[in-house]
Amino acid sequence: MKGDSPLRMTSAQNEAILSQCRATVIERWGEEFLVEACGLLGGTMIDGEPTGEVTSVHPCRNSEESARLYAVDSRDLVRVMRDLESRGDEVVGVWHSHTHTVAYPSLTDVRQAAYPAWYYVIVSLRDEAPVLRAFRIRSGEVSETAVIVEG
Repeated sequence: MKGDSPLRMTSAQNEAILSQCRATVIERWGEEFLVEACGLLGGTMIDGEPTGEVTSVHPCRNSEESARLYAVDSRDLVRVMRDLESRGDEVVGVWHSHTHTVAYPSLTDVRQAAYPAWYYVIVSLRDEAPVLRAFRIRSGEVSETAVIVEG
């Protein structure tokens, strides 16, 4: 299928995503809670499809502040889009963490997948070692995409 290139990122980009996912904690009522982390992936598009190469990662605030839901903060979205546009890149994907479940799109993730060209990266924090997987979600259909971490 057109656009099913593997997702390629550097080890530094991969670690930036994993680090943000492990560190996203909020304090409420005197207790700390791990919340879903989220961010955007920058890259290039050709004919409306991403090439698969991640040129930049942009941690964003989860405006939901929830352990089970995420929404990229609108101010962060605008900031990232302007930054990418100034460099000739575009948003090619989004990541978020699953704090208690496996790295696979939930029904909510599938319903909210508004951009069929994007990569949807999910990091599971359920087990001791985080698990990062990438997916394409088109018309409610989920297909896994290989992730290649280079250098």
